Amino acid sequence: MTDSGKNGLIVVAATGNPGKLREIGEITAEFGIKVISKKDAGAGDIEIEEIGSTFEENSFLKAHGVMEAAGADAIADDSGLAVDALNGAPGVYSARFAGEGASDEENNAKLLRLLVDVPDEKRTARFVCVITLCRTDGTVITAKGECRGRILRAPRGRGGFGYDPLFVPDGYDRTFAELNEEQKNIISHRAIALLNLRKKISEEKL
Repeated sequence: MTDSGKNGLIVVAATGNPGKLREIGEITAEFGIKVISKKDAGAGDIEIEEIGSTFEENSFLKAHGVMEAAGADAIADDSGLAVDALNGAPGVYSARFAGEGASDEENNAKLLRLLVDVPDEKRTARFVCVITLCRTDGTVITAKGECRGRILRAPRGRGGFGYDPLFVPDGYDRTFAELNEEQKNIISHRAIALLNLRKKISEEKL
C-alpha cells in the first residue's frame, strides 16, 4: 500500500462499477484505507477478462491485473447472487446473466422469469462476495462474505444496483434497494467481506 499521510493508505479498486467503487470506498474508509479508481491510478483503460470459474479466481485475476498495470496495491471484489432454486445460478455470471453487456433490468427480468413458478418459501438466495488485495510485494490476502435472504416477485426500491431491488435480506422486510447506504454497509456481503479483510490485515501487524 501507499502511505498518503493524513489520508491513511491508498489502494486501487479494480472495478469500473461506480456503485461498487462507492460502496467499497465508504466501508474501507472506516479502517484507514482510501480507495481510488483505476482511472485515477492511470490504469483506466485496462479491462480484466473474468475467465475464472469461481468468485475467488475472478477476484484474484482482477486485483492482480490492476496491481501490475497501476504499479500499486490493488483491491478487487467478485460478487454475485446464488439462488438456491437455480442450483446457485447466476453465480459468477451474475453481471452477464442475460448476456454480455446486459443491463441490471435485463438480468433482473431473466431471474424473475426463471423463478415465476417457484413458491415464496423456496425463493431463498444469498449474495456472495470475495475480496482480494494484491500488493506489489507479492502478498495476496483474500476474504469472503455472504448475506442470505430471499427473492421477491417484483423489484422494489431505487437505491443500490444489480439485483438489489429483488433481494430482501434475512431479518428485514425491505430490499437492499430500499435500505439506506449506512444500513446496507453493515449487513451486505461486501461489507462482511471487507470487514474480514480488515481482520486479516490487522492480524498481519500483530
